[in-house]
Amino acid sequence: MAGLARLSHTGRRLLALLVAVLVFHGLVLQWLARELESPPRLRPLAAPMFTRLLRPETVTVPPQAVVHVAPRPKPRRVAVAAIDNKPAPVPAAPSASAPAPPASSPVTPPPPEPVPPAAQETVAAANAPGSPASAAVGALDSWPADTRLNYRLGGYWRGDLHGNARVQWQRQEGNYQTRVEIDLTVLSVSMTSQGEVTPQGLAPKAYEESQPNRTRGVRLGAEAIVLHDGRNVPRPAGVQDTASQFVELSHRFSSGQETLEVGRSVSFWMARPGAVDLWTYDVVARETLQLPELGPIEAFHLKPRPIANPRGNITAEMWFAPSLQYLPVRIRVKMGDEAHLDLMVLKIEQR
Repeated sequence: MAGLARLSHTGRRLLALLVAVLVFHGLVLQWLARELESPPRLRPLAAPMFTRLLRPETVTVPPQAVVHVAPRPKPRRVAVAAIDNKPAPVPAAPSASAPAPPASSPVTPPPPEPVPPAAQETVAAANAPGSPASAAVGALDSWPADTRLNYRLGGYWRGDLHGNARVQWQRQEGNYQTRVEIDLTVLSVSMTSQGEVTPQGLAPKAYEESQPNRTRGVRLGAEAIVLHDGRNVPRPAGVQDTASQFVELSHRFSSGQETLEVGRSVSFWMARPGAVDLWTYDVVARETLQLPELGPIEAFHLKPRPIANPRGNITAEMWFAPSLQYLPVRIRVKMGDEAHLDLMVLKIEQR
């Protein structure tokens, strides 16, 4: 009887252990199901085919957004009514002595009814270059063709660094993808941004940065941004990310939305996996760079200001070249005072 009791007790323990194992596996399966149901941050676009190399073009003055205002006419001493609003003359009553007009005389048609001023303003606003309808049509055409910038990489971190890097931009209708790849002998890092092209600029929807054994990302919704740790923060207007900023700035300069000249600055919010911060770049100099394969190229040097709440010591200085479609021909990444990467463009491919 004692042996039977001991066997029964052992059976109960085994049964309890079996139930615990089943419950644990059930919870794991539920977690996996939730993870699989959540959509991936990125949906890669098909790789483009590049067919030509970009060469420097002569640029005299960086384009600027200029509003042409018609000169105001000088006032006359005698006011003259507008032609469109002038009432038609009232014919005088025929007199008995006046001869009747011949039957073959042409009849003058009445003047057309004037278009009301409100309607004229509506039509003019719809066709104006800066109107929403006009901007929507020209928004996509103002962006560059699919482009890949290939860089020679140098730098220092516990010794000299050598490698290569790429910044690739591509667009399919209203969607875009920007990818930054850095290849070193001991490390590879990639940063990818995806979203929409709008009349106001790039509107990122997802950003992801990857290195061996580590991937972090951000989701950018219409109203809120979900950081890597799951926190939600409001989405500010015009927000960019670490990868999209290169193309966004290039387009702002080439389209004249921002003036590229020494002494000016450009600001925008930037979303990274840990936070969303306001970044300001100052145009500090106009320099001549000696590029390895393209020779001497004039470029404007942009340097970032320290941000309010830094969560690291990584900053990037950029050089934009007007003669090469205002693309970033040099990027210098500083990681504190002990390490840096220097990217100098070798060649620029376009579709």
